[in-house]
Amino acid sequence: MLLLTVMLVKTCIVPVVYLDYQLRKDFIIASYCVNKNRPQLHCDGKCYLAKKIEQARKQEERQAENDFLSKLLSAQTPITDFTFRLQFDQPYVSTTDHITFAFHNALKGQNFVLDFFHPPLC
Repeated sequence: MLLLTVMLVKTCIVPVVYLDYQLRKDFIIASYCVNKNRPQLHCDGKCYLAKKIEQARKQEERQAENDFLSKLLSAQTPITDFTFRLQFDQPYVSTTDHITFAFHNALKGQNFVLDFFHPPLC
């Protein structure tokens, strides 16, 4: 539920900035416009709108980063115990003190890159 609310707020930030700009356009032009001394540019406060949209996007990015970091740091991942138990019908008696297992990694044995990438053979 919280995630849904956060997503809805994030999607509504930029349209709210546009709505604020449209409703207060005359006030923004008179108060905040950088180019109010040069009306031939027809800025009409779009410089202020661009700054506000950029601020909203940066705020969204910071909030998303903070949310991700807080979820990452607070995540409690269970540590799974991978224990395999073998059961035999008859008692098992080991004759060696140390049990070894042969392990072969199929990708590490050969130099796959050199075998694959080479000039064409004549």
